[in-house]
Amino acid sequence: MTDQPALAMIEFSSIAVGTRALDALLKKAPVTLIRAGSVQPGKFAVLFAGEVAAVDESYVEACRVGGSVLIDRVLLPDVHDSVREAVLGERGDWKHDTLGIIETPTMAAVIEAADAAVKGADVSVIEIRLGDGLGGKGLAHFAGALADIEAAIEIGTARIAHRNQPFCTTIIPRADETMLSTRATSTRFGEGW
Repeated sequence: MTDQPALAMIEFSSIAVGTRALDALLKKAPVTLIRAGSVQPGKFAVLFAGEVAAVDESYVEACRVGGSVLIDRVLLPDVHDSVREAVLGERGDWKHDTLGIIETPTMAAVIEAADAAVKGADVSVIEIRLGDGLGGKGLAHFAGALADIEAAIEIGTARIAHRNQPFCTTIIPRADETMLSTRATSTRFGEGW
């Protein structure tokens, strides 16, 4: 999928309308559907990729169909490879000096923040979690040197400030080895123990 530079996510408050928007975006242009379906608490989300022009056409059409039930959306015409990989479920190395976390109320916001963070600072994406198990939230973990993590968090959150959504961040210097070893297995409660 690295030959598909654009990535988009759209979140809807209606599962019915979101499903109709999914159909419309797939009919509009040749894109690759990565994931689509319901997410707690009762949202519908679509994640897709492809060439920039095709993704843009499909994105505009899905947003038009979604209209008043749009919750959030993002279109990244040149998504960073590590963000794409993390969105697809690849996990990075948790063995670093400092961890940074961005938590957003929507999945689209965390994807946009993570992309800005890794493009603007020398950090690695360790994990991006989207939706289920998070009540529809987005969560991104980064690793690197303290100054780089501080810069990444600032850059990532500045990118999503226009959304006027609350977000939470934290920076953990000299992260505890036990915490790192359990996080490396899973960030979900009850998994990895």
